[in-house]
Amino acid sequence: MQLTFASYNIHKGIGADGQRNPSRILDVIDELEADVVALQEVDIRFGDRQSVLDLGDIQKRGWQVAAVPTKPDSMGWHGNALLVRSGIDILDIAAENLPQIEPRGAVRARLRLEQAELCVTAMHLDLSGLLRKRQFSHLCNASRAPGLPAVMLGDCNEWLKPFGGDRGLAAHWQMVTPGKSFPARRPMLELDRVMHTPHWDCVSATVHSSTSARQASDHLPIRAELTLLKN
Repeated sequence: MQLTFASYNIHKGIGADGQRNPSRILDVIDELEADVVALQEVDIRFGDRQSVLDLGDIQKRGWQVAAVPTKPDSMGWHGNALLVRSGIDILDIAAENLPQIEPRGAVRARLRLEQAELCVTAMHLDLSGLLRKRQFSHLCNASRAPGLPAVMLGDCNEWLKPFGGDRGLAAHWQMVTPGKSFPARRPMLELDRVMHTPHWDCVSATVHSSTSARQASDHLPIRAELTLLKN
């Protein structure tokens, strides 16, 4: 079984032109042709944290939303949410608070497709290297049910060294770095990453750099095609 996972920091829907345009974001997500998409910064940051994306528009495009709203008008847990293609069952959803200075979090969903269960975590990690390492350690230990195939992906804000510094934290995770994804108009940094357990084989991993993606947000989305290995 092969699935395509993608991650996209949508920058609260604000593009290179300074305009907030949710439809443009959804068009880019459609271009990814993914089965599961991890989103970051899906809410306006202050006030009621209103969702940038309209739930009805998302559902019309064939997506289910796996999220735990921070506030009634928001969509994501501290801006994090997962989009899951129709036809994939969402069994449960959990939110993770992460060690933080500013609000950070992750959303984990347990999914089922063709009798196979898997865990997927959307995350947005801290700018501080020390906190980022603590958050990474927490997620490595908490982001899957024992024995289940799992994928973590999102904006890791890591650009100087192998992610997390101490690879011992990720003993059961394979790291995938698709390429430079920030800033979108002239990418220089590999901030967006995918991690998976050994249950998967990575077939391909790319940065999606279409004309519309370079305009829609300050990050380019990434995508990875993973094959679930047979036991």
